[in-house]
Amino acid sequence: MSAAAPSISACPACVAAPAAEDIAARAAGVHAGIVLSLPTAHCAVCISDVERALSSMPGVTSARVNLTLKRVSVAAEPQVTAERLIRRLDAIGYPAHELDPGLLSVTETDKRSRDLLMRLGVAGFSMMNIMLLSVAVWSGAEAATRDMFHWISAAIALPTLAFSGQPFFRSAWVSLKARRLGMDVPISLALILASAISLFETFNGGEHAYFDAAVSLCFFLLAGRYLDYRSRAAARSAAEELAALEVPRATRLEAGEERVVPIAELRAGDLVRVRPGARMPVDGVVTDGASEIDRSLLTGETLPVVAREGVAVSAGEVNLTGPLTVRVTAAGKESSLHRMADLVAVAENARTRYTSLADRMARAYSPVVHLMALASFSVWLYLTKDVRLSVNVAAAVLIITCPCALALAVPAVVTAASGKLFRKGFLIKDGTALERLAEVDTVVFDKTGTLTLGEPEALGLVDYPREQLEIVAALAGASSHPLSRALALALEAEGIRPAAVGDLVEVPGSGVEGRLAGERVRLGRAEWLGAEPGQRTATWFSRAGRPAVEFAFADRPRPGAAEAVRGLIAGGKRVILLSGDNEVPVATLAGTLGIPEWRSAMRPEEKAARIAELTAEGRRVLMVGDGLNDTAALAGAHVSISPASALDAARTASDIVLLGQDLAPLADAVRMAVVSRRRIKQNFALSLAYNVVAVPVALVGLATPLVAALAMSTSSITVSLNALRLK
Repeated sequence: MSAAAPSISACPACVAAPAAEDIAARAAGVHAGIVLSLPTAHCAVCISDVERALSSMPGVTSARVNLTLKRVSVAAEPQVTAERLIRRLDAIGYPAHELDPGLLSVTETDKRSRDLLMRLGVAGFSMMNIMLLSVAVWSGAEAATRDMFHWISAAIALPTLAFSGQPFFRSAWVSLKARRLGMDVPISLALILASAISLFETFNGGEHAYFDAAVSLCFFLLAGRYLDYRSRAAARSAAEELAALEVPRATRLEAGEERVVPIAELRAGDLVRVRPGARMPVDGVVTDGASEIDRSLLTGETLPVVAREGVAVSAGEVNLTGPLTVRVTAAGKESSLHRMADLVAVAENARTRYTSLADRMARAYSPVVHLMALASFSVWLYLTKDVRLSVNVAAAVLIITCPCALALAVPAVVTAASGKLFRKGFLIKDGTALERLAEVDTVVFDKTGTLTLGEPEALGLVDYPREQLEIVAALAGASSHPLSRALALALEAEGIRPAAVGDLVEVPGSGVEGRLAGERVRLGRAEWLGAEPGQRTATWFSRAGRPAVEFAFADRPRPGAAEAVRGLIAGGKRVILLSGDNEVPVATLAGTLGIPEWRSAMRPEEKAARIAELTAEGRRVLMVGDGLNDTAALAGAHVSISPASALDAARTASDIVLLGQDLAPLADAVRMAVVSRRRIKQNFALSLAYNVVAVPVALVGLATPLVAALAMSTSSITVSLNALRLK
């Protein structure tokens, strides 16, 4: 499909405003290039919280949240860094990630939708006015009065068709240049022929003009096109979103001094400094420092891993507790994060080869329409030698066979089904998603953040002495480790007040320690406390002279996860769990939910490879995931779903977004897709049945272009009513 030609805004101020704002910002010494991803933002309260928190920071001029894209754009003075903004948002409970604005493409979907709506409105307004004039002609207006009404109709119809028919004319021209016949070619021919015949009749004082038929045809076709665009959300490239997650700048060490440079300037062998809380800008090896690395975005691992001298790190990982010096091994396009973006781009391109039912019908339908119109013109010209009559018959054939009902068959059903699924918590992003979902026979789930909520929950706190919990609360509150933060929140919810622990210090890669009444107290890794690590996700507490105590955690299953799995298996689907997490939590969850097949410790490329294997076996795979480690698999699956809480790249790679937390309606969504596909096929059958009856009438010359337009409108309404049965 060709790119849409740029359209001119109806409002000149809308064109000038962004440029004027940009110039004003630069003149004031303000840069507007900080864009942050907000994966957990989901409502109006989130918007006000984020905008209020950022706008109150010194140096921030403005902060605007786009809830649809889950982003906040910040205009600020040069000294305000993305790291400061991220820390501020993290403090109020909104984790954020910096995006590179230069790598983000601007979606055209909303602009195209508004453009179509405007053209639809113009066509509808003109159609009603021409119909009023036509009523006067049908009522018996003759001679000069009839000719005057025809000329007024022409004055309204011709500019309307030139404006409102542009989407069809442009598409038809592209098809003809590519030497193929798309559905818009017969549509354009029908509009042009009906207008030309009507204009010819008006010039010659003829009794019949068909401007109303031409404009009505354009109106109904635009309605179908508009439904098609509104049936999906903004379509963006997941590969571009993934690439935009790369850190655009890094702190390079030059002769012992720090200098912030663009990633493009880094070379293998350079040394970069990565502070706590920052994402890794490059692939490399730690040369100095100790910390813990959060790899959950890339691998799905719930526990951070220790990073010390000699440990390899990858772009996109988050440094948690201590500063690190990293020797660069790969940066920019050579980094692991960018290679993952390339993998996603390949998968996206492969998936776009899917041919929808409408496309398959159009390939067979368009050539037949043209051949019938040409044959009718030739036969009538041969029999009557009347060019005027022959053109009228050919135009009637083109109009009556115009694929309006065919064009409405899919979007009408998708729009009705999308509305019903939206009420169940699913947002359909792609026009062919329902068709592909109906073909699914295998469902692959990610674990963390998909089948679970991705939030560690402390277990059995009531079993510990209150004095001990107060000390743990003090230690946990001083740590940035994910388990410590979860423990601190759980203890606060239980009403536990922190003890007066002094000399608190976080030991990078190990835990946090302090002193209470002269005794050393610690909270952290089992090895650091001299304990034997268990199989569970846990942090450990020790007090001088006493054995270490384990505080275990579990990731809560997402509401409705068990029901979704049961429903899918009952529906004959093969269900598989693929996770980057460790074996024990994966096996435990699979047993709890009744998933027979599972694999653990899988890297992103391994997940994508497994999806490719299943596809090669002839399986139609539905992938459900939420992390960066799932992005390539989401793009490579036959159809994919991600939660609204997922990162931008994962949501973008998906065809369907789960708006709520409850997974239970997933099996219903698959069943709804099967019903929708059945309705689409019924609509095609209705459209073809209409043609079987109407085409012979047009071929033998019994239908004028006006009658043909009315018949075509009837078929379109029938198709729309059949689609509404879904509701």
